[in-house]
Amino acid sequence: MSTISRIPNLLSSQVLLAQLNRTNLALFRVQEQLTTGHIINRFSDDSIGASAISVLQARLARGEQRGQNLTQADSALGFLDGSLGDVSDHLNRAREIASGQIGASGENDRNASAVEIDGMIRDLFTLANREINGLHIFGGSTPTRTPFIEMPGFGGFRYVGSGNGLRADLDSASDVPITLGGDNAIGATSARVRSTRDLDPSLTRETRLTDVRGGRGLGVTPGIVEFSFDGGPAASIDLTGAEDVGDVLDTIAAAIREYETSNGVTILGPGGVSVSGEGISIDVVAGPPDPQLTFDDPATGHTGQDLGLTQAAFEATSLVGVDLDPKITLLTPISAIGGLTVPMDGIRIKFTLGSNTSIREVDLSSAQTVDDLRALIETAAPGVRVGVGADGRGLDIVNEIAGPSMSIEEIAGAPNTASELGVRTLDLTTVVSDFNNGRGVSINHGAVDPVTGLPDPARDVDFRIKLGNGQSFDVDLQPADMVSVQTVLARINQAFTDALSQPPVNPGAPALVAGDFNASLTDGTNGITFVQATGPAAAGAIGVEARNNSGAAEDLGLTAGTYDATSATLIAQDRAMVRVDSIFTALIELREALRSDSTSGITLAGEQLEGMADRNGETRALVGVYASRIARAITRLDDSQVTDTKLLARVQDIDFAEAATRYTMLQTQLQAALTAGSQINSLTLLDFIG
Repeated sequence: MSTISRIPNLLSSQVLLAQLNRTNLALFRVQEQLTTGHIINRFSDDSIGASAISVLQARLARGEQRGQNLTQADSALGFLDGSLGDVSDHLNRAREIASGQIGASGENDRNASAVEIDGMIRDLFTLANREINGLHIFGGSTPTRTPFIEMPGFGGFRYVGSGNGLRADLDSASDVPITLGGDNAIGATSARVRSTRDLDPSLTRETRLTDVRGGRGLGVTPGIVEFSFDGGPAASIDLTGAEDVGDVLDTIAAAIREYETSNGVTILGPGGVSVSGEGISIDVVAGPPDPQLTFDDPATGHTGQDLGLTQAAFEATSLVGVDLDPKITLLTPISAIGGLTVPMDGIRIKFTLGSNTSIREVDLSSAQTVDDLRALIETAAPGVRVGVGADGRGLDIVNEIAGPSMSIEEIAGAPNTASELGVRTLDLTTVVSDFNNGRGVSINHGAVDPVTGLPDPARDVDFRIKLGNGQSFDVDLQPADMVSVQTVLARINQAFTDALSQPPVNPGAPALVAGDFNASLTDGTNGITFVQATGPAAAGAIGVEARNNSGAAEDLGLTAGTYDATSATLIAQDRAMVRVDSIFTALIELREALRSDSTSGITLAGEQLEGMADRNGETRALVGVYASRIARAITRLDDSQVTDTKLLARVQDIDFAEAATRYTMLQTQLQAALTAGSQINSLTLLDFIG
């Protein structure tokens, strides 16, 4: 209120009104603060304080969302742990059955146990597809899709999920998966057939530079290359924008043609710049003497060396650069793969489960590219996945069906397409350590006479082969023979050759003569093959008998072979098949072994279950570690939220006592201003006269 007494009435009214407005505004702000409980309600109230409030509120909102994620993750991991506990219960019961049936006798008991195992498999299938909050816990990074499907025609189960697991925004626990991928306690990993040969494709115009290993084996980095002809001036070629070999060829050809025009020379012959085999070819005109086209890299570049251009000069007698070693890709033409009979014929993919076999013959004759080959195989044989190996040198054919074992064979009488592709599961190059699901082949070696303590070679004999004429010979496999199928066959054939000059094992049977026996592989069904001479020598079937308790004959599949009298051939059981290493596989094999009353099969299945139990225990322990990290993250987040909430309250919340006091004072101030204003405005000039 103005203290100037002698002022015009208009000015006095304006001063009074301004005073009342300030008081009313202050009163409004206090009322707003009391209503909201916040001392700052907009940026204009306090820009610095409002900025701090916005930061704290955003942090609290993020924390609230992470808290929800952590709670969900904690629930998912708890559910996952419970599911793994159920898996453990199934495994323990299956192991009890296996151990109890190893020494037991009685077909009825084993059949009853097989029925129980079959029910266990069904329960496990349901368990493997469990979900929580719409997420399949074993679905990997695709948890909304059912991870396991049944393959009725094959008698097994296929994992169709992908990825290692789903990860949510869990802040400090962000690397904790809340679902598990294919390589988990269920063990749904795929069994892989890797190509045993380098398909070594030729270079084509369509070959991408990223798919070429290059002259240094380090790939190709497009850049500047310099060249000169017959000692003439140097010129540059800019290959920076090249994406495939065709771009490189066209750019080099254009640069050389320009050089010819500028320098009045002829460099390129009718062949121009092209590809030949696995390198770049430049047709340089002949002399005499033959002029040379040379390439060089700038001081800081390697493009010429990567493209195989700088290692040697190009001339009429040397047209092709260094081998660029291109990789196999899905786009690689079949015609570019050396060593293939084109058009290809076909391969046979066989799934074996106990005595049941499912065969898919795949006609590959229409394949023009590797991707065509992939599509033909995957269409004809569901459950098989084809891809290019990680090193880009061959193909991977993957069995994704848990339960049956897969083998890849030749089609008899046709070109050996499977071997040419390097994917036949039992070939001469197959390593012995891959037999019997990675257990290899056991042999006797270094045996000693228990009486004298001296080495006894007779005790090292692994098996005896009996021919149809009644004569036999022994085979002693050495550690050096346990390398590949080829070395095993060589040892068996050598044992027969050695037996020709030794006293016969059976004096009453005709002596062995050259040509009576040969060990090899067929061009069809997989399995080591024994062929005896037809005629009188093949009066009976070939037999194989284990010696000295050696497991070699059994591990090589010889004791379970099939004899064909027409061709006088014994084909051993294929022991190099591949299978998915999973609980499903172990339980299915245990069920089949119980049904067939096979003690050895029960023993092997029991050993697999032991490994599965260990894997399940490790996975469950890992889940426990994840759950512990989640629990600690929840505690840390709660502490952080409390701290931020306190800090926000200090910055934003009002002191109700202080605000109420200010409110009362402002009301008094407003009332006083109104009273004083009414009195002053009632005065006139007459009040000041006299």
